[in-house]
Amino acid sequence: MIALGLEGSANKLGVGVILHPQKSGPAQILANIRHTFVSPPGEGFLPKDTAKHHRSWVVRLVKEALKEAGITVNDVDCICYTKGPGMGAPLQSVAVSARMLSLLWDKKLVGVNHCVGHIEMGREITRAQNPVVLYVSGGNTQIIAYASQRYRIFGEALDIAVGNCLDRFARTLNISNDPAPGYNIEQMAKNGKHLLDLPYTVKGMDCSFSGILASIDVLAAKLENDRAGWTDEFTGEVITREDLCFSLQETVFAMLVEITERAMAHVGSSQVLVVGGVGCNERLQEMMGIMAQERGGSVYATDERFCIDNGIMIAHAGLLAYRTGFTTQLEDSTCTQRFRTDEVLVKWRD
Repeated sequence: MIALGLEGSANKLGVGVILHPQKSGPAQILANIRHTFVSPPGEGFLPKDTAKHHRSWVVRLVKEALKEAGITVNDVDCICYTKGPGMGAPLQSVAVSARMLSLLWDKKLVGVNHCVGHIEMGREITRAQNPVVLYVSGGNTQIIAYASQRYRIFGEALDIAVGNCLDRFARTLNISNDPAPGYNIEQMAKNGKHLLDLPYTVKGMDCSFSGILASIDVLAAKLENDRAGWTDEFTGEVITREDLCFSLQETVFAMLVEITERAMAHVGSSQVLVVGGVGCNERLQEMMGIMAQERGGSVYATDERFCIDNGIMIAHAGLLAYRTGFTTQLEDSTCTQRFRTDEVLVKWRD
């Protein structure tokens, strides 16, 4: 079976084509194409501008994906699209595109939960069996474990997502959004040396990032306004923008490691799967690896092809559901900004 997947819940438009063999075996990725709407430094991406970008690019990306996959429309079994969660206007653009292709090609539609797409793609690529999942992105921060055909949320961010925290601080520093603000924060953090004191807010299995963002914004303003130079009180060395990025990363990632370890202990798991755009961060993977190794466990993660929002994860999760008999009727092919991970019945797992 072959599925074409459309992803556009935020500023990345992805089109993927995947093949599931009739007999058991790993999925085959036939095409995985993506185009990103990049806003100017110091600015975020507005829903209306992002939606316009998706509408402008979706047809050419679909054509490129079919060409790269070496297939025709007749080979496609179903059209999968991101139903939610995400930004309303971009989601709507992708849903309309999916409906158009469904009607034009006479193919079944499958609405996919964005978060489940990340999880299933991560499981497929890494071959992790039954891991605790840390899902970290610009819009979501969740600790997840599977039980009784649901991905159960053990903990989550109480306010803003960790990726949103990093992205907004990049705006504070007027850092480029190309290729991604979080990536540029990561590169700057590698040159940081001083760990500054920031709020550390973990409440049981949940965490909060708005306070730490407000605090580091104040430090950034202090650094900008102190023309005499802000120095470390112990070493006398000058505090830099890189030190701010380093301190922010170290603090928020320590919070994520703590709640992930607590979830591992609760469910008795020795595996951690890190998914979502922030999951590409090498420092997060390193810190998670140290924790898992001390517990005799292991960490699974993917590279930017699959961590960052992409169409192939939507195609894969959609095809898993389609093979169980699930389809989305045309009149139900809506989108929603709020679509919880644990709302999905995962019929393709025992």
